[in-house]
Parts: sequence; structure tokens; C-alpha cells
Amino acid sequence: MDFKDDAQLDSSQVESGGRGRIPGGGLAVGGGAAGILVLIVALIFGINPGDITGSEPAPVGSGSDLGAKCRTGLDADQNEECRVVGVVNSIQDYWPTVVQGYEPAKTVMFSGVVNTACGTADSSVGPFYCPADRRVYLDLSFFDQLQSRFGAKGGPFAQAYVIGHEYGHHVQNLLGTNARAQDGRQGPRSGSVRLELQADCYAGAWAKNAYETGLFEKPFTRTDIEEALSAAAAVGDDSIQKRTQGRINPEGFTHGTSAQRVRWFTTGYQTGDPRRCDTFSGAI
Repeated sequence: MDFKDDAQLDSSQVESGGRGRIPGGGLAVGGGAAGILVLIVALIFGINPGDITGSEPAPVGSGSDLGAKCRTGLDADQNEECRVVGVVNSIQDYWPTVVQGYEPAKTVMFSGVVNTACGTADSSVGPFYCPADRRVYLDLSFFDQLQSRFGAKGGPFAQAYVIGHEYGHHVQNLLGTNARAQDGRQGPRSGSVRLELQADCYAGAWAKNAYETGLFEKPFTRTDIEEALSAAAAVGDDSIQKRTQGRINPEGFTHGTSAQRVRWFTTGYQTGDPRRCDTFSGAI
């Protein structure tokens, strides 16, 4: 995933959030589709998220720092925080072309703890979208955990997939789709699973069209897409359950199996059409 060296970045779409630790690793996130990894483990499987992550918070640059150091695509290729800025810029250049009245959403990079309109979250939550304040929250340490503890290949495009997935939730919020998954049910055909798989598909649709936003040097390569597919497989409900519980319980599914997540990202990527991402009609 290579940015054009002279592509201009808009760092105002990304800001920094809180730092520090919550004693005991407190977690209170609500109001929408939040977290694609440790939040599932913490809330569904009843284990302490800190036991999984075991990570210390790392410093996050301030908003002014981002504006100073994240100016061009060359910066995005050389700095992880600037890469986040570039990916967010591309995603938010794409969605207005297919969603009339699209309203931008900021990404907040945080370390340790962050206060949101959905509650207070710590680093163990992983990336999430809060519909109440229309922000994507991102702790960069999540990507190390995704690779080291859950077997994903990692890489820049694995990060891009995750960010694209969270912005898929923002699109769902704007379109009112979230209302179709508010009954609290779990299971392989639940509204929650359908919502998450649609967000995967939306991420794939952006990936197919990302080159047209003008920020990237060339279309994404097979290696890039393999990074995304590896990340999608790593955060499947069955994969997480097997790693954390040693068994698979379909009635506890909230995000879809590894195979489903890969299939729906691939559907979005191969078609490049978010209209093909209707996971609420028929089989998934």
C-alpha cells in the first residue's frame, strides 16, 4: 500500500484522545457496533480483557503534532499515525461518491483510556465506532495484538481494512441500518452478525475504489488484499472462541465466522459496489 509522495493529507480528520490507565481495566462502551476483537472477548465470553492484551499504553501524537508531521503521502508511507490519516482521508473521499449526504466522521487515536459519548473505553477494547458522537476510536497497539496473539499477517493494509470496517459502521449509522441490529440477540443469523458482515463488505468496496480517490500510487496489490483477508479471518467469532475457550458456540456469535468475514469483504472488493452488501436479505 503506497501513497503518492505528493498527495496532500488532511490531518483535521484525525485527532488525539486520552491517555493513562483505568484502575482494574474498567470498560463501559455502549450505543453501537463497538470493537472487533477484545470487546467481543470481554463482553461475550466473560474474561478480563487485560488478560488478553497485557499491553501498556503508548504515546499518541497530539492533533497539532499530526498537522505538523502528516502533510503528504510520503509522510504516510513513513509514519504509522500519518498512514492512519491517509487511509481516513481516502475513505472519506470515497463515501460521498456513493452515499448522498454523507457526513464525515473523525478518527480519534488514543492510548490507555478515552472518554466517548458511548462511555469510557480503555485500550483493551480495540477499534470501535461510537454512533452517539460519530467518531471512530483507534488504539494503534491493537494491530500488534491482532498479529501476535490472533495470528493475522499484519501489515499496513490490515490496518486499512480495520479502519474501513469501522467507517462502514458510520455509513450504517447515517443510513439508519443500525436500527436493524438493536434487539441484543446473538447467534449465526442475528442482526449483529449481519451488521458486522455488511461493514466488512463496505470496507471491501472502499478498497476496490480507493485508487480513484487519488491518494495512492497504484491500486492495491494481491499482498495488500491478503493482509486484509488474514485480518478478517483472525477476528471471526469461531476463530476467537476457539482460541479463548477451546470450543465454538455459534449461539454466541456477534460478528460472523472467519469464512463469512472473508467472503463479505471479498464481495465488496470484487464488485466495488456497496449495493451488493445487503447482508440483511437472505442467507449470509
